[in-house]
Order: sequence, then structure tokens, then C-alpha cells
Amino acid sequence: MKQSAFAAFAVLAITTAAAAAQEPARGTVVLTDAAQKLHGESLVFDGHNDLPWELRAQGSIGFERLDLAQRQKGLHTDIPKLRQGGVGAQFWSVYVPASTDRRGTALVTTLEQIELVHAMVDRYPQTFELALTADDVRRIYADGKIASLIGLEGGHSIENSLGVLRQLFNLGCRYMTLTHSDSLDWADSATDAPKSGGLSEFGEDVVREMNRLGMLVDLSHVSPATMKHSLRVTKAPVIFSHSSAVAVADHPRNVPDDVLRLVDQNNGVVMVNFYSAFVVPQAAARDQKYLDLRRELENQGLPDTRIRAELTRWAKANPTDEGTIHDLIDHIVHIAEVAGVEHVGLGSDYDGVSILPKQLENTARYPYITQALLDRGFSPEQVKLVLGENVLRVMDDAERVAAELQAEQPLE
Repeated sequence: MKQSAFAAFAVLAITTAAAAAQEPARGTVVLTDAAQKLHGESLVFDGHNDLPWELRAQGSIGFERLDLAQRQKGLHTDIPKLRQGGVGAQFWSVYVPASTDRRGTALVTTLEQIELVHAMVDRYPQTFELALTADDVRRIYADGKIASLIGLEGGHSIENSLGVLRQLFNLGCRYMTLTHSDSLDWADSATDAPKSGGLSEFGEDVVREMNRLGMLVDLSHVSPATMKHSLRVTKAPVIFSHSSAVAVADHPRNVPDDVLRLVDQNNGVVMVNFYSAFVVPQAAARDQKYLDLRRELENQGLPDTRIRAELTRWAKANPTDEGTIHDLIDHIVHIAEVAGVEHVGLGSDYDGVSILPKQLENTARYPYITQALLDRGFSPEQVKLVLGENVLRVMDDAERVAAELQAEQPLE
């Protein structure tokens, strides 16, 4: 989509404000009444939260021991913190590790995670309600609940089957991240050696089928070649559910500027990740060294216990710079400048990452993003776009494309 006059004006306004203020002091962000009022009037729609896997990792596949209605010190996410943060819609990730693909358990584990999200919604019906469409999100948010959507994190979950993809859509999955950490037979990951130079023919079929279903194509975790290939194939806007900008923090998990320009043309949205290793420049450089070391140790064929010990030793000697909320805002500003303010959103990765910038420690902290954006010169209308309206627009567009494609080829 050619950048609209509004987006061009927005970029100019943001750039001018940033240049004039040269970033209001990068100290502690202080919430004002005006920012809190604006935040309360805005749909906060986060693209990626790993609570379901964190619950599993902590041995809680139910909610008796870890009651989300109570504050949980060991989690970034619980109902009191979500309410304090003003969250109105959330994509819950049903992530399963890439290693499950090698063991042949990717699909069954994914089904268990989907069931966990459904159980969470059933357990807390006054707080959560499952959303399948953009209009569901609007209705549930208007009812004062948190619209809960399901996102597949990694194409290994479909086990090379379009039939499985359709079944997972029927179970409520509304986006799929094409890869996770490992390249697949049909799509290349950002953090693994390429196999297809982007997408294989089957990978193209996956994207087309996702378009037909109305499932958002998520390009977080994929290589730049896969990003560009997918953008050539897709008929619907794409998302990056939890990725930031390479130009600000040079990390393979982030999005290069040439792809950001394509996202503008595609009318998609890049939802910035909060993980310090992806948003803080020094931390990104450190994390790349960590990833290189891990691959080197794995290629040596060392046992897992030895690899973990070596990585733990290295990490202790090379701590991560956690950064601050200002590092995150740098990414939002850059994406708004390059792609347009209509193409940036939030994808926290809460409960899926170990280190977060100061003032972004958990899901209660979203209002500080509203304040920091206002401090950088964003208008209230632009803040609302970033907080959630952009991703809602992408959902609307993807559903429209799906309806058009299904008119030609109805779903079975």
C-alpha cells in the first residue's frame, strides 16, 4: 500500500518532534493523568504472550496451583497485572519447541497447548473470552473482557500437512509464525541455515492456504529471504507478531528496513518485541555471540548437559544490558519513520523472555508506553494506532481477503 498522506504526516510529525526534543531525558517515564486517560480509552492489543508454555514449564497445566486471578510473582502475566495494564486483546502463543518436530511430537504438544488456552478462558469467564474475528475482538473489548486469540508459533506444528493447518484453524488458531528457531523443509528461519532460500513450493502453498482460511501470516522468526518471499506470495496483510527493527538493534530476529518498506506496501504491521536482547543494541550484539556459541557447541556434537553448562558459564561472564523503555520506543519511532505509523504495534513476548527493559517488567506496564509515545511527540490518534488499532485493521483486511478467496474456493 502506498503510504497514505496521514502516515506521511505522522512520520513527519514524529521525526520533527524527536529531532527538536532530542529525546526528552531518557530517565524514568512519569505517568500523567492525560496519558492514563488516553490509555484507558485505547484498545491495547498485544501480539504475543507465552504464558501457556510458561505455565507448562512450571508444571501447571491447570489453574489450582497458579491461580491467575491472584498476583503471581513468578509470572509476567496474571489477571491483576493485565487489568492494571489495560490489556483489551491478547494473542496467546501456543508455542512448542522446535525439538518436538525432531521427536515427532510437535502436533500433539501443540494440541495440548491449545487446550490449555481454552481451559484458561473457561476457568476465568469474567475476564477472558475466545475471539475468532476482528468483530469478536471489538465486542469482547466493549463488554469489558480481554479478547483472547490463539497464535501458532512455528510451522513445525502442522507437520507438513495443509490438512492439519486447517484443523488448527478450526480449533481457533488465527495466526501462524512460519518458523521458529529452526529452518523447516519449506521455510527458512532467521537463526538457522537456509534450506529453501525463502519458501519452497509447499511453503508458498502454506501461505496461500492461510490467506484462504483467514489465518494471519506471521513473519517473526523467519529469515529476510522468507520475509520477502512471503510478501510476494501473500494476498493479505502480514504481521510480525513479536519483532523489532534491525536498524536500531542489529539482531537476526529483527526486521530490516527494506522489508519494513514492503510491509508498508502490504498494509501489514510489525509488533515490536520487548525482549532486551532484541531491542537494546549492546544486548543484541551480545545475544548474537551467544547464539553463535550455541550453534558451535551443537555442531561439535556435545551432550546437552555439557552445552547447557558452557552456555551458563558464558552468560554469567557476559551479562545482558537490560536497557530501558526508551530503547523500545526507539524501535517504534524507527518503524513509524520507515513504514509509517499505521504499520507498527506491540508484541511483548511476556513470559517467553528472561530480561526486559526497565519500566516494562510485566503486563501492568503498558501505560508507560502510552506516556513515552506522547513524550516523543506522537498524537493521541497515533498512540491508539500503535497500541492496537493497527493490528485490528490487519485482521479486518485478512478476513476480507479470505471471504474473496473462499468465494472462489469454498472451505470444505
